[in-house]
Amino acid sequence: MKDGFFHSYHLGWSRLDAESLLGDLAAAGLRLDHPATGRITLVSPGSEPPATQARVTWEQLVTVAGLQRLDEISFLLWVRSGAEVYARIRRTGGGVVALEFGLHGLSQDDQELAVRAIREAIGRASVLCIGFVVDREGASEATDWDGVIVNGTTLFDSWPDTLAVRHEVAAVQPQLSGVASFEQSPWKLFGSEVPSR
Repeated sequence: MKDGFFHSYHLGWSRLDAESLLGDLAAAGLRLDHPATGRITLVSPGSEPPATQARVTWEQLVTVAGLQRLDEISFLLWVRSGAEVYARIRRTGGGVVALEFGLHGLSQDDQELAVRAIREAIGRASVLCIGFVVDREGASEATDWDGVIVNGTTLFDSWPDTLAVRHEVAAVQPQLSGVASFEQSPWKLFGSEVPSR
């Protein structure tokens, strides 16, 4: 079992964006409903499981995930094996919303399925996604990724597997200068997943 995370950052977040994301995640293999019970689970804000959990409907989750009345929500997603993926949607300031997915405790196969599903889902909304970070081991978990990805002002101690930022952020972040990267509009990608040329 491995720890890790996938964070992505989005502009102009709304209820429709939340509905699209949740639908795309489900279509890519990350279910909202538990494989055995069919329950959709909202988790009390700011807490890791096993915090207080509430059963909600699809419509209720979509409504709160749009962040019209709240600044943060947490919920559970499920892979086919029944393993859970802790998810959080939160406002970071400046109109940016962070989508955070915990990969803690997943087998390597489940972790890869989750990463692929999340990447596919945010790829469909790439115009709104200003950047993302994937760290399968969680070595860089203490890094202020909001500061790195949103404005390029924060330094990081440990390289993640993949870091995707806007071109203007890559230009001002000193650790990204002269490092091999790959263009994938609208981002520059850095890290071990950058294809070798």
